[in-house]
This record gives sequence, structure tokens and C-alpha cells, in this order.
Amino acid sequence: MTSAASVRGDERLRLFLALRLPDAVLDEVERWESEQLDGVRIVRRELLHVTLAFLGQRPASELESIVGALRDAAGRAGEIRLVPVRYRETRTVGMLVLEDEGGRAALLADDVQERLERLGVYRREGRPWLPHLTVARWRKAPGLRLEPPPVRTFVPSDAAAYLSRLRPSGAQYEVLQTVALGGE
Repeated sequence: MTSAASVRGDERLRLFLALRLPDAVLDEVERWESEQLDGVRIVRRELLHVTLAFLGQRPASELESIVGALRDAAGRAGEIRLVPVRYRETRTVGMLVLEDEGGRAALLADDVQERLERLGVYRREGRPWLPHLTVARWRKAPGLRLEPPPVRTFVPSDAAAYLSRLRPSGAQYEVLQTVALGGE
């Protein structure tokens, strides 16, 4: 585990847990965004991730137990293999939906969410977890019909606990701690 930032115990933190992407994947997605997503607010390279669980506002004093849950789940995850298979738009975002080869990312998301629920710091969403990269944001969906970038199957580099700060210019993310993805 590494720590890229420090926080005080009495602070409230807007937290999420996510898989981080290898540089080669970030390079390809960034190139695709610049070629395909003209006229929309592109999600910058440093903000691309695959969310495992969004916790919202939590006391900083809970961070260690939250990271512990992520570390324990990630250590059991096995090799996660993802590949972008389609582009999808919602009312507010454009995303690349990922195929989860072997279902290991879904197992990790389920495991970490269950651990967080047991800690009393998280409640699952009503819809099933969908592995994806949010690549653009907007006020009105542009109705684009795009092919995903030519990214081959990739293995996430690690998982991290992120601090999310909302700014007028958009969200700013800071990696608080990273954990290795293990194998059984």
C-alpha cells in the first residue's frame, strides 16, 4: 500500500474506490477521445478509472478501514482482464462499457462492496455493477454513435482509494492510497 496524500481524522472526505489503468490504455483512450469526442467535455487522462464503489462523504477516520476492505478484496481478486466493447451514452455521460473476461472485476466489486457494507460505510446501488470508463460529461447527450477505441484486453495496474473534490471546472481526484491486485 502506498499513500499519495494525507488527511486529518476529523475531515469529511468524498471517497470512491476504483481500478487504475495501465499507461498504454490511458494513451489509447486519450487519443480516441481527442479524435472522437469533439464538442463535449472530455474526462481527462488523470481522471479515468473503473469505479468499484462510490462511498460519498465519509469521515477521514474511516479511511484506514475502507482501504483495508479494498486491500483484502483486491488481494483475493486474481487477474482481472478488461476490454472496451461498446460506447454508451446516458443523460449526463458518455462511457466505454468494458467486457469483464472471466468475471473477476465483478467478483472484486461485489467483494469490496460487501466488505464496505459490513463496515457500515456503504450501501449498494439498486442496479447491477457495470464495468465502464466514463469518457465525457455534458448537460445534454449529443447522441453520438461511436466505435470503442482499439484497446486490446488489458489488466488494471492496481486499485486505489480516491478523494473527489468538486470544482466549478469539474471534479478533481486525488489518489489517497493504492493497493496491489493479487491472485489466488
